[in-house]
Amino acid sequence: MKLALRGLRLPLPRFTLEVDVELRGRVAGLFGASGAGKTSLLELIVGLRRPTEGSIYLGGRMLADIAARRFVRPERRRIGYVPQDGALFPHLSVRRNLLYGAPKGDETGDGKSRLAEIAAVLEIAPLLDRDIAGLSGGERQRVALGRALLASPELLLLDEPFAGVDRPLRGRILPVLARIRDELRVPMLYVSHEPEEILALCDEALRLDLGRIIAHGPPAEVLAAPPISP
Repeated sequence: MKLALRGLRLPLPRFTLEVDVELRGRVAGLFGASGAGKTSLLELIVGLRRPTEGSIYLGGRMLADIAARRFVRPERRRIGYVPQDGALFPHLSVRRNLLYGAPKGDETGDGKSRLAEIAAVLEIAPLLDRDIAGLSGGERQRVALGRALLASPELLLLDEPFAGVDRPLRGRILPVLARIRDELRVPMLYVSHEPEEILALCDEALRLDLGRIIAHGPPAEVLAAPPISP
């Protein structure tokens, strides 16, 4: 992954988010307390918010450049985004949820093989014909991950995907994310306030506090940085 976030500014109610960094790790962790600005930063990257200043480039491809008055719409950024609640469609089956973001025609041929591959990696193949309402929290998170992956993203943004999931179940899903990292090789920006998740998955990390990066580097070093907020 080469994600360049240059001179980004976004005023928020409690502070102004200010970020200037370039990420190159296969999986970068974004760590910080609740309210530090982590979700707002993801929303800038995916295009749900516009910065007041700065630019965003992914692999050399411009996603936003305020000085140049250029802004790529979210649906054209090729970024998979899994918010905290998964945002699944309750009236659609697991299969239809998975295929919602995929290119048209992906129910046959190569698309069908891709669905089978991702369902196998996420261990959700037996769930494909079930309704969303009958799924557990962990199953819902895996379906949300699968839907994002089927869109063939250049980058996957995960916003605390285990929020509300108990610790034993979290321990069973973490290896699934490791398989996405190692087998599907999709670059990820992974948001968490749990140090063990950052250490288990990431090869690079940022620590965000009150909208500013206070540490950037190897995960163990970043997690050891003291917060600046009380």
